[in-house]
Amino acid sequence: MRKIFWLTILFSLPAAGLYAQEKKDTLTKKEQAADTLKPYQKYPKLPAFNIRLMDSVTIFNTYNIPAGKKTMLVFFSPDCGHCQSLIKHLCKKMDSLENVQFYMITPIHSMRELRNFYENYHLADFKNIQLAGRDYEFFFTTFYGIKVVPDLVLYDEHKKLIKLFEGNVSVTELYKYTH
Repeated sequence: MRKIFWLTILFSLPAAGLYAQEKKDTLTKKEQAADTLKPYQKYPKLPAFNIRLMDSVTIFNTYNIPAGKKTMLVFFSPDCGHCQSLIKHLCKKMDSLENVQFYMITPIHSMRELRNFYENYHLADFKNIQLAGRDYEFFFTTFYGIKVVPDLVLYDEHKKLIKLFEGNVSVTELYKYTH
C-alpha cells in the first residue's frame, strides 16, 4: 500500500509542475499586455522617490512636488553631449515653457560634476527649474526603463503622466505637449 502511495505522489508531482507552467498561456491578451508594461505605464501617477540635492546632504522626495503646474523630470548626465545640447536649447526657449516646473535628475555622477553643470548653464537663473540633484537610489532608471539619456517625463497639473520622451527631443516637440 505504501508503494502505491509513493508511486502516486511521484507521478503526480511532474503533472502539477506542468499545470503551473501553463498559467501564462491562460492569460487574456489584455493581461499579457499589462504584464509587459513598464512600471511608469502601470502606475501613471508621479511616483515618490528620493533625490539628493547639490548640497550633498538634503534629500528631496518627489512626493513633495506641488500639484497645479505641469512637471518635467529631466534625467541627464552632465558629461553627455546630447544632454548638454538639450539643456542649451531648453535654456534658450525657457520663457516658452514657463508653465512647466523642471526637476533635473542625474544618476551616479559626483555632486561636483552636477554643480559645475548647474553653474555652467546658469540654471539658477531660471525660476521654473526647481532643483537639480542625484538619484542615488537608482529609482528613475528602473521605474522608467531608461536605456539612454537624456530622458524627460512630463506630468500634468494633477501629477498624471502625459509622456515619456526618450533620447533627444526638440523644444518644439515639448511645447506641443506642454501647452
